[in-house]
Amino acid sequence: MKLKTKWLIYAVSGLLLVGAGLSVIGEAVLHKGAGAPFFWLGTAGLVLFNAGLSLFGQAVVYRTKM
Repeated sequence: MKLKTKWLIYAVSGLLLVGAGLSVIGEAVLHKGAGAPFFWLGTAGLVLFNAGLSLFGQAVVYRTKM
């Protein structure tokens, strides 16, 4: 696979996961405010957010090698 293709896949995937993670974290905050269980939802949001940052960081590595 070409370096540019890897960069594009990692960058887009990373940004999508960061956005999804922030959305899930926001939903967990709303659940907490309503007094509903929020722990697992917040944990899943943090996992998505961190995975997105990791993928985006790898995209930056590929971009610097281009």
